[in-house]
Parts: sequence; C-alpha cells; structure tokens
Amino acid sequence: MQGLTEFLPVSSSGHLVLFSAGLGIEQDGILFDVAVHVATLLAVLVFYRARVAGLVSGALHGESEAWRYGLKLGLATLPAVVAVLLARSFFEGLYESESVGVVGLGFCFTGAVVYSTRWTLPCAEGAEPGWGAALLIGLAQAVAIVPGVSRSGTTVAMGLALGVAPAAAAEFSFLMSVVAILGALVLQLSDLGGVSAQAWAAIGVGVGVALVAGLAALWLFVRLLRGRVFHRFAWYVWPLGACVLLWTYTR
Repeated sequence: MQGLTEFLPVSSSGHLVLFSAGLGIEQDGILFDVAVHVATLLAVLVFYRARVAGLVSGALHGESEAWRYGLKLGLATLPAVVAVLLARSFFEGLYESESVGVVGLGFCFTGAVVYSTRWTLPCAEGAEPGWGAALLIGLAQAVAIVPGVSRSGTTVAMGLALGVAPAAAAEFSFLMSVVAILGALVLQLSDLGGVSAQAWAAIGVGVGVALVAGLAALWLFVRLLRGRVFHRFAWYVWPLGACVLLWTYTR
C-alpha cells in the first residue's frame, strides 16, 4: 500500500493506518511506516537520478543554481521539522488504529485540495518555486503529517496554486520528500535497538515491495499529471473518506 499510494494524491499514511486497523495489526509507533517511506525515498532517487546527480555535482562545483535549489528544498523542509519536534507524540498517536476517524477527515480534506487543481493546473507555468513558494509548499507538507492528508497531493497542489508548472511542482515535491523522510528516519534511530529479528524481517519485506511498487506508481503519477487528470483523484478519496467516517461512527 505504501508503494502504490505514496506518489498518488491519496495519502499513503492514511492507507497504512486504515489497512492496519482493518487487518488488526498493531504497530509500535511509526517505525514500520518510516521504513517503507525510506523504500519510496529510494524510488525517488532512482526515478530522478539524473536531476539528483546534477544537483549534487553542481553543488560540489559551487554552481549557484544547484545551491539555490538545494537551499529551497531545505527551507521547504523546515515547517515539518518544527511541527514534529514540537508535537511528535501527538502525531505518533494519530497513526494508531484508534485514530481511523482522523484518517477519514484527512481523506475528505485531500479530496478538496486535489480537486482545486482543476482550476490551477492549466495556469501554472513557472520553472521552479521561488523562496516564498518553497516555504508555503513546506507548510503544506507539514499539514500532510496528519494521516489521510496526502503529502504529494497537498504539496503539488500548493505548487500549482503558486504558479509552478506541473512537472516542476512534482519534481520539487518528491525531491523535498527525500529530506523529510531522512529526517523522520533520524528521529527513529533511537528506537531501532528494541526491534526484534522477526520485526526486522517484516520490515525488510515491506521495504522491498514498497520500492518496486513505488517506482511503478511514480511513473504512473507523472503520466497522469501530464494528462491533466490530477483532480480526478478527488473522486476516489472523497467516497473513501465518507466510508471511513461512516464506519468509525457507527461501529
């Protein structure tokens, strides 16, 4: 589920919580969630390998364009970092199976955000986000810490609303995720010592599957974005969110 939903604007974190609750799986914090996010991070690095190599090479050679773009990625990551440092326990609690109702609300919010691109996408032509736009995209990423709120959906939608071209908005969003996921992994390092060998085996399987599925989903995302049908994903997350809320409050 992580690999298939990370790059589509449907919230991978929301699906992980939903499927964990449906299958009766109790996760210890968000360690497994971070692990499969690392797999999709690797998918980003593979998919955008030419762009990543160009940025790294440019930075090493002191090219101002590469440094400027890299600093924008760093700036966009700050809001999520601050949010997690200030309210880590609160966000971790949202990933427990008892928080399914929050996921339903998140799906509905994601639908509204994604559907807004129906009007913003045709007018977006910027080559890359400016400094202010990068910060606002970062704020959108911070909101997407809540399960059910799509990180790719909110950040790409914010980029489009600020006039960034579809391909450029997607590239910035996914490269920004590399920094965010690495940061999340660092926060979890202190918990790794208590993980059993059986848990590591399960995590390994999850990482491998998520990597392969993530590459396929990323390729599909770019094709759909070019086809200007991004907003149609709202018709998936809206009914899903309504069903989750109905199930939560009637069980």
